[in-house]
Amino acid sequence: MRYVRMPIEVESPEEYGYGNIRFNLSESSIADQSLGSLGLQVPDLTLLYGEHRGGSRLRELVVAGETGVSADDVLITGGAAGALFIIATALLDAGDHLVVVRPNYATNLETPRAIGCGIGFVDLAFEDGFALDIDRIAAAMTPATRLISVTCPHNPTGVMMAEAELRRLADFAAARGCRLLVDETYRDLSLTARLPIAASMGDHVISVASLSKAFGVPGIRVGWIINRDPVLQELFLAAKEQISICGSVINEWVAEELLARRAAFLEPMLAEWRRRLDRVAEWIAGEENLEWVRPMGGVVCFPRMKADPPGGTAAFYRRLLERHGTYVGPGHWFEMPDRYFRLGYAWPTAEELEGGLAGISAALRG
Repeated sequence: MRYVRMPIEVESPEEYGYGNIRFNLSESSIADQSLGSLGLQVPDLTLLYGEHRGGSRLRELVVAGETGVSADDVLITGGAAGALFIIATALLDAGDHLVVVRPNYATNLETPRAIGCGIGFVDLAFEDGFALDIDRIAAAMTPATRLISVTCPHNPTGVMMAEAELRRLADFAAARGCRLLVDETYRDLSLTARLPIAASMGDHVISVASLSKAFGVPGIRVGWIINRDPVLQELFLAAKEQISICGSVINEWVAEELLARRAAFLEPMLAEWRRRLDRVAEWIAGEENLEWVRPMGGVVCFPRMKADPPGGTAAFYRRLLERHGTYVGPGHWFEMPDRYFRLGYAWPTAEELEGGLAGISAALRG
């Protein structure tokens, strides 16, 4: 494994310093929650080794109300990042090949690179509405392809596949004899009908998600892998046991409490995010140098500058932060040109969002 730090982490607001940013529009989640804001008080828990697969109640809550999957299909991990690391290192070797959608969350790209496996990229295009073309996935396949990796809803664009498209992709992977990984971290933040858990579409399909984005608790580092193949789940469990044995008793307790009130938590949140998305749409419509593909899920969008701003993109990002205190995720975080930027509209307060949008407008004009 040859590790390289990812730009999205090197330049993350927590590394740069939250105190150095006035309007943080770079985040890809809802606002960070606290134990107090969630109405939680940690009880006198015994700090033992927990169940290696994750607590049984927590695994049941992850799939509560879902069809086609059960608690036995769930493995609790250290966030979605931990899940993606386990999957890549368990399934891919230097002689294997992966097909992955780009732009993408960096871990979906960098861990396979560290392994040294071959990678076929399927680059999504603004002109196509960032839609995923299965024919292009087929063209990127080789005899050594072991895994197809997609995200839905997509990060950083917020686009979604229809259920029929996702099922077609699952059927395609099965016909080609390879596994399908679906990073569905934003599934609970779908702004239209929520898709079924992808892992319910076949034993060869692997779902990954976490509580970080939709519930605003990245600090508890709780995510999961869902897959119906017991042999494959044993492999993932072996990897987890060699990394951490089990999860944190305290973190899993917080996760249980959150998932037990999932609907009550998400319903008002989704209403607010729809309102904010409408506000972002109104703002972009008034900016001559911006265009976008309106997202259908998640809490981020990926606008594009139609032309270089005064002084170029590097100067734009510099004055955006230095003069206007505003931080967004530049395109190079996602291996895209810096005319693109990821804008998160759910982490800041409504007032901070307005301040950040005003800052972007001013920086675009020089």
